[in-house]
Amino acid sequence: MQYGFIIDNRKCIGCHACTVACKTENQVPIGVNRTWVKYVEKGRFPNTRRYFQVTRCNHCEDPPCVEICPVTAMFQRADGIVDFDSDACIGCKACMQACPYDAIYIDPERGTAAKCNYCAHRTEVGLEPACVTVCPEQAIIAGDLEQPDSNIAQLLSRHTVRVRRPEQGTKPKLYYIESEESAIVPTAARHEAFYMWSERNGQVHGGGAQYSADGPWLRADALAAYDVSHARPWGWQVPAYRWLKSIGSATLALPALAAALGKLALDPVRDAVLALVALVFVALTMVMLVWDLDRKERFFRVMLRPQSRSWLARGAFVLMGYSVLCVLLLAASLARAGTLTAILLAPTILAGFFAAIYTAFLFGQCKGRDLWQTPLLPLHLLVQALLAGAAVLIWLPAWLGGSAEARAVGVMGLALSLALHLLILLGEFSMPHATENARYAARLITHGRYRLPFWLGAVVLGGLVPGLLLAAGAAEAAGVMALAGLLAFEWCFVMAGQSVPNS
Repeated sequence: MQYGFIIDNRKCIGCHACTVACKTENQVPIGVNRTWVKYVEKGRFPNTRRYFQVTRCNHCEDPPCVEICPVTAMFQRADGIVDFDSDACIGCKACMQACPYDAIYIDPERGTAAKCNYCAHRTEVGLEPACVTVCPEQAIIAGDLEQPDSNIAQLLSRHTVRVRRPEQGTKPKLYYIESEESAIVPTAARHEAFYMWSERNGQVHGGGAQYSADGPWLRADALAAYDVSHARPWGWQVPAYRWLKSIGSATLALPALAAALGKLALDPVRDAVLALVALVFVALTMVMLVWDLDRKERFFRVMLRPQSRSWLARGAFVLMGYSVLCVLLLAASLARAGTLTAILLAPTILAGFFAAIYTAFLFGQCKGRDLWQTPLLPLHLLVQALLAGAAVLIWLPAWLGGSAEARAVGVMGLALSLALHLLILLGEFSMPHATENARYAARLITHGRYRLPFWLGAVVLGGLVPGLLLAAGAAEAAGVMALAGLLAFEWCFVMAGQSVPNS
């Protein structure tokens, strides 16, 4: 048994009965929707037509929201319905990033994720979802896709249907008969400040999606006459988390590598200080992660009931393991236990590298954000961590182990990592992207809302200027500028990636 939906666009009249019935049946608060109807007007007067599109959860066969959820709050039932458990949810909003359809929202009253769940409480007693029973035109068809004589299976066998964003590989089970391109592709229709009878809601967290007036996929004759706004899930805490984690994850790497190559002597004071710096910044990283949760008091559920496939849950254990190794290394350094320090150094550095790059796999599970799917991301995160570690080493004072030799290692490390960072940036934003979603996000960074912090902050002040400062011998200033530029890039990458509309 596999439940699914068909939306018959030949019949839909845009009456919003499904939206109202869904809100009433499931007590959906004002300002969020499980089901909504999008209006698109196409053509030039007087030859125009209005198209309607009923939009909701696709109950995917391979739901990315289930895989990324760190506490199994999102789950897939045996009958194919993707359901949620509000009592388990921690409000991390990762499922919203994983959904390519804008189908998930945070309940403003409970602070937990919610979405269409196929009216599971009705389905279990043999009733159809509320939206199906209320539709006056029978434009919404629900049923078992695996039952050959069911109405939905018959319609699928007789008609050409379309799904939204099939390139994501989620195998959605929400099908459209006679879908309109300018309605089904989020960036194809022009969005203005006013809809037919409402304003665009700019009050949602983060301001919602960004619609470029000169977008490359914009159709000149298509106007979104009515739509609903969706929140940008992650706030400033996530760019800050990535930046802080970069600083904390590779502070020990450069001096250890230099010592292994015979370029730098081991120094228990320096190792102790760098281990302490790593602990402080990893702790701040965890603070940012918890800060961004809507149900902060439930944070420990990530450790108590982790979902093994989620890189959000795996990452929490990686950070904990790295922290434990840093504590042991700090204790060994303070105790002047040279042999034990040497034994702990290699696993601590490897754990730090893993702490730096695991976010690439987490972002890879965010199927709704194509910009984040770049194969360069693991390497880029490692380079960023080495850049931050080099800046810390340069700033280490002599009385804390910052010798002239250590400073020279830091300068060389900063120069190399800075060059690699700029090279990866050039490759990422000059090469073609695989999907329209990724190209649109990259365009927002290079030509849109984020162009100033990217070009001026990340590239010029955070990339080229530090290189000039290094050449002039002002290594300390170069380290500060490089870290500031890194933070500017994190802001652009995280915010632009989630500013592309998915519905």
